Amino acid sequence: MMEEVQDHEMLDVIGELFSDEISIAVSDRTKYVYFRPSVRVDLKIKTGDLVKDGSLAYKALTTGHKVSEFIDRHVFGVAYHGMAVPFHRDGQVVGSVTAIYPAFTEGKSVVTVKTQDGWKPVPFAEVKYMEVRGRKTHVEANGVSGTHRKSLQEFEFVLPHDLFVRCHRSFIVNVQHISEVYPDSHSTFLLLMDDGVKIPVSQSYASYFRKLLDF
Repeated sequence: MMEEVQDHEMLDVIGELFSDEISIAVSDRTKYVYFRPSVRVDLKIKTGDLVKDGSLAYKALTTGHKVSEFIDRHVFGVAYHGMAVPFHRDGQVVGSVTAIYPAFTEGKSVVTVKTQDGWKPVPFAEVKYMEVRGRKTHVEANGVSGTHRKSLQEFEFVLPHDLFVRCHRSFIVNVQHISEVYPDSHSTFLLLMDDGVKIPVSQSYASYFRKLLDF
């Protein structure tokens, strides 16, 4: 159990920093011990509620690793993006902290790219990949190349997860534009995109990438 997680005043102060956009949930191994909803998203979690199978907290607790995913509405009745981080004691997982974001993709279907001539809305399906170069996020799409002010981390919570996968600290790719996947070492891969560009899958993302593409 997490006897030390009792200072709700401290957690409330931390939650206040993110109260407009991010809900915060803290669990022990089996149940939630704290929840603070945000203005934008409320999963209606109550202290003492069991951690639900399929939730981010459940995935962090069972895998022992940080999890960042989109969760559809079948778990809590509300779709959300989030990140859950487990914490350990004596080598054992004893709890988790989850940051819960609203599902920003609802109602959106384009990325508006800044080009030399102005701004061009590009449908999600036409975006091939995004790359960080020179501290800017570059967007490559069908017939369009430009930049966007959002970071890749921000895009992870905006782009539909059935199309886009983070494969490297510098790349997010649209899986529908991958022509082939090649092994690049014992634990990494190289992606050949349909425009001939080769994109690496780094070791830190390789297992996540394989899981999402089911190979």
